[in-house]
Amino acid sequence: MAKDKAAKKAQSSSKPPLAAAAPPPNWPPFKPALPVVQLTPEAPIPGLENKIILLRNFWPKNLCRDYVNFLKTLPLTTTPGRPKRGEAVRVNDRFQVEDPRFSRRLWLETGLQDALLEESVRSLWGGEVVGLNPNIRVYRYSKGQYFDCHYDDSNIVNLPHVSESSSTISTRTTWTLLLYLTSSTEGCTGGETVFYQHDRKSPKEETAVAPETGLLLLHKHGDDCLLHEGREVTSGEKWIIRSDLCVKK
Repeated sequence: MAKDKAAKKAQSSSKPPLAAAAPPPNWPPFKPALPVVQLTPEAPIPGLENKIILLRNFWPKNLCRDYVNFLKTLPLTTTPGRPKRGEAVRVNDRFQVEDPRFSRRLWLETGLQDALLEESVRSLWGGEVVGLNPNIRVYRYSKGQYFDCHYDDSNIVNLPHVSESSSTISTRTTWTLLLYLTSSTEGCTGGETVFYQHDRKSPKEETAVAPETGLLLLHKHGDDCLLHEGREVTSGEKWIIRSDLCVKK
């Protein structure tokens, strides 16, 4: 059955607002040097490898811990409890910044580029991946906070050209990238990211990905995005760093 595009658009998560003009933060270094293990893309269940990909142990736990301590110092903003018309309900604390340098570090200095350009998965991304969205978002979900069912939009992004400082590359985002920094190990319970294959919230059809410290979750977005939600955190804090894969237009 064809998807109802109008209904899907109505439930889409809103495009992120323009990032504040404040300078990017001084992100901690990646220590130890990354990757610490061979990164192997995997699908959570057979048949969804063209929609959801996991990279386990993308970051080691000590690096995740260092980043959580750092992120706690950033000026987080609580999202409003009442969403705009057509937007999903989201209750969390967030920080957002435009930082091309940090997005390049995530792409080039973590093993991510090599892992995603492997022959077995490189055809999944919807084009030639050239980097990550410099719109970096930090999410903190505390007890009682959640993100209701929604879809993620695709966006047009101009990336700085690596070899030519004055030029840019026109790209579009195709997959959401979520890096989990906490899990039950750090006292976070609940907060699963749950996907529904048939555009309806049905427990029988769900694929739930529990927070796992250092886990990188990628899921396809735009017209082919699966309906998904971030379940309520029941204790502790769920910390996430988000960006998106960018492919040449």
